[in-house]
Amino acid sequence: MIMKFLHRLDTAAARLEEWILIFVVMSMVLFSFLQVVLRNILSEGILGGDIVLRHLVLWVGFIGASLATRSERHINIDVFSRFFKGRVRLASAIIVNLFSALIAYFLASASVSFVLMERAYKTVLFGSVESWYFQIIIPIGFAIITFRFIVLSADKLIQFFSGTGEEK
Repeated sequence: MIMKFLHRLDTAAARLEEWILIFVVMSMVLFSFLQVVLRNILSEGILGGDIVLRHLVLWVGFIGASLATRSERHINIDVFSRFFKGRVRLASAIIVNLFSALIAYFLASASVSFVLMERAYKTVLFGSVESWYFQIIIPIGFAIITFRFIVLSADKLIQFFSGTGEEK
């Protein structure tokens, strides 16, 4: 029952992420196009435009990483798993996913501190826009990635003990 709830939560988060990703990418395309047109026609650009685009790339990266983790298409440096079969491979996947969740948790914690410092120091990105508004994706992204690795671990653990869906 709890796994059903976690999967529903994961699906809802993924749908929200997909819509945010679409919005951010479309914004980047339009903003970049506008920036190029303004520079070529008026010899001027949007104040802080390049900085905003750089931070939007950060958003695309974190949302994309989160969605990749959900579908197990994330960057995976697990050399030994290709040599394992069956339950040993599942056990290896559980260990790797739990370790990845732990690392992502530590990164989320550190990034919360970073964003809080940026907020406290009132670091300005451009004009009067504070940088932490754009950097908030860092702890959120790592938190969602942590959650996804935990769900993947739980799924593999259930497969391990039930004997269903053993990887070949």
